[in-house]
Amino acid sequence: MIATRKLGGLTVGAEGLGCMGMSHAYGVHDSDSDAESIATIHRALELGVTMLDTANVYGPETNERLVGRAIADRRDQVVLATKFGIVWGEGGSMGARGDAAYVKQSCDESLARLGVDYIDLYYQHRVDPNVPVEETWGALAELVQAGKVRYLGISEASAETIRRAHAVHPITALQSEWSLWTRGIEAEILPTARELGIGIVPFSPLGRGLLTGAITSTKDMPADDMRRRFPRFADGNLDSNLAIVAAIGELAQEKGVTAGQLALAWVLNQGDDVVPIPGTKRRTYLEQNVAAVDITLSAEDLARVEAATPSDAIAGERYPEELARAAGK
Repeated sequence: MIATRKLGGLTVGAEGLGCMGMSHAYGVHDSDSDAESIATIHRALELGVTMLDTANVYGPETNERLVGRAIADRRDQVVLATKFGIVWGEGGSMGARGDAAYVKQSCDESLARLGVDYIDLYYQHRVDPNVPVEETWGALAELVQAGKVRYLGISEASAETIRRAHAVHPITALQSEWSLWTRGIEAEILPTARELGIGIVPFSPLGRGLLTGAITSTKDMPADDMRRRFPRFADGNLDSNLAIVAAIGELAQEKGVTAGQLALAWVLNQGDDVVPIPGTKRRTYLEQNVAAVDITLSAEDLARVEAATPSDAIAGERYPEELARAAGK
């Protein structure tokens, strides 16, 4: 069993499991893959990975149902995290909604799909630029008071927004992208969260799979894999980024671990308030990811890894334009 860590007042396994890719974003999903996904969730719980991360928009909706099926007979072993707030517009553009009525409606719908009486950690997935965050968080506070939600989180929010939301009701966790090739939260957002006692939940800690070294081209990806649209996977950019992955691989080989394990260990070594949620739907990769919890990196190791992955050398933006508009408000 892996060690535990604290996210505010919430105790969880030192690593969580991102469930999005089981139903969304990275290609074909069918009954066979669902069976392996459920087996992966069960294996995660056996290993002490207690926090399962989903959202109403994954699928959409099908991922919550899948997670609900997987935990139906083991609810007491799970710290269940889900989210609301992303809405899709024309042409696949990402928008956000945060009005009070929608917050409460979304929570009730998620509870029904998950088949549970309460959500352990409920995130505002993206901040609605047209609704004061105080309105959104007032509604979230009412959900806590009603017993439908235990703790609250926010995702991809600015430092100012974090402060405003936290003033309405304490934020337990901030979920933002953070990895060796996405360091944007470090200057202002991370210090703000730590000042306020907010835990950090990095998503895509493996750079959407690229930092594992297993991806060398988008040609082998399914046609509906969203990474085909992402700038960092585009021709030209991908070659530059693979050179950085190769450098990580060389350092990993020296330590007798995989490139992905080293990348995860770097995130895990950023502090005891950090609980990354690498995603996978396969038990083999899950077990590899969990093994990263036990990798200790010295100050010299950390310096060498960071020197091999300078942030200004990463080619391409995080998101294509249609998805970037709602990120980081």
